Amino acid sequence: MRVLIRYFFRTLRLLLTPPMLLAEKLSTPKAAVSRSDEAQAEVDRQCRSLALYQFRACPFCVKVRKEMARLGLTIERRDAQRDAGHRQALEAGGGRVKVPCLRIEQADGGVEWLYESDAINAWLRERFATSEAVPQQG
Repeated sequence: MRVLIRYFFRTLRLLLTPPMLLAEKLSTPKAAVSRSDEAQAEVDRQCRSLALYQFRACPFCVKVRKEMARLGLTIERRDAQRDAGHRQALEAGGGRVKVPCLRIEQADGGVEWLYESDAINAWLRERFATSEAVPQQG
C-alpha cells in the first residue's frame, strides 16, 4: 500500500510541475526595484554571502524566488532535490532536508540557516527593501 501511495504522489508531482513552473514564469515580476548602480552593486556584493536551497517545483520556493525577483536579488539557487551534494550540505548544515532554506554567511564566518518562506521573505525585505529601492512602474 505504501508503494502505491508513493507512486501516486510522484505521478501527481510529475503532472503538476509543468503548470506550476509556467505559472511562476508568467506571474514573476519582470521589473525589480530600481536602485542606483552603486546601491545595486552593494546589494549584489551582499547577495554573494547567500544561497537558497530549493526544490524547483516547491510552491514555497516559488514564493521566495518571486520575492527575490521583486527585490532584484541575485542569490545563488541550489537544487537540493536533484543535486546530492547540495542535499547533503543542507542536511549537514541546517540539520534537515527542508526547503526553502536560506544559507546566510555572517561577516564573522558563522553560518545561519533560515527555514520557512515567510521568514525568508521577511528577512530579505528587512535587509534589501530600503527607502532608496523604488519599485519600477510596469
